[in-house]
Amino acid sequence: MDYVNAFLIGGLVCALVQILLDRTMLMPGRVMVLLVVTGAILGFVGIFEPIQKVAGAGISVPLLGFGNTLWKGVKEAVDKNGFIGIFMGGFKASAVGICAALVFGYLASLIFEPKMKK
Repeated sequence: MDYVNAFLIGGLVCALVQILLDRTMLMPGRVMVLLVVTGAILGFVGIFEPIQKVAGAGISVPLLGFGNTLWKGVKEAVDKNGFIGIFMGGFKASAVGICAALVFGYLASLIFEPKMKK
């Protein structure tokens, strides 16, 4: 049942984002930022965790989960270090994911040929 919930809720998030892209003039980068901010806001309000218990990876893997990770990192760093934690927490919490994305992106650029023509 966990897989079904993840598929349904993750699919619902993707469908809503696709509708947003199709019906508005928002560029994809702005929609991505909107998703990250929404994840952070859902974490701040306390809604993200209950949804994640039901949806699992269906909500934690997309950009909503990244926003929530940033929020949790900032919250922990502010509790520990005070005001300076605002600037430290997001980097510390998301460093592994960002590093992995950079490394795998670089490896993919070595393996695959670019599709753009000059």
